[in-house]
Amino acid sequence: MKDVQDDEKQAGDPAAGEDVVALLVRQHGQIHSLFDEVRLSDGEDRKDAFDRLVRLLAVHETAEEEVVHPYARGAFDGGDDVVQERLAEENAAKEMLTSLEGMDTSDPKFMPMLLSLRDAVLVHARAEERYEFALLRRTSSPARLMTMAKAVRAAEKMAPTHPHPGAESASANMMLGPMAALVDRTRDAIRGVMDKDSDPDA
Repeated sequence: MKDVQDDEKQAGDPAAGEDVVALLVRQHGQIHSLFDEVRLSDGEDRKDAFDRLVRLLAVHETAEEEVVHPYARGAFDGGDDVVQERLAEENAAKEMLTSLEGMDTSDPKFMPMLLSLRDAVLVHARAEERYEFALLRRTSSPARLMTMAKAVRAAEKMAPTHPHPGAESASANMMLGPMAALVDRTRDAIRGVMDKDSDPDA
């Protein structure tokens, strides 16, 4: 693990020293900021910000489902119950997000639904940080948390919060990879890392 972390630091990755808890909490902050950006913008700017929000939410939740939740189930007492509660929250948010995806961002109904989604996502994020992430940090080895962070960083690269150089908008980025394909690529990236570092505590 040390060699991997050193390589990332030498490559200039400012987040290379983050464990999985710090990394996911940082993503929660990015998601909060993107909700504000959507709320405070209009026209094409609102659409672009919403596209970026959808991408980050999709990749963030996929990373949690593939990396964090499976491990948390057995990492501490009551882990399965904690994960089931978080999954119920995530599923409710996904249903709201699905409704929003099919709506024009200029629709008068869009903003009230977005604010409902924001409230649900922020409540979910606080519950994760308080009940799941805190217990993970207490009960898991630093090596385990760093390996999980590496897998989440691989997922994070699938959902840039700004357009790629040469892309005209975040909408164009969405066309490069439909959401279902994005989730599949995220899972592949995560599993590649987790398979390679299958036993960081050994």
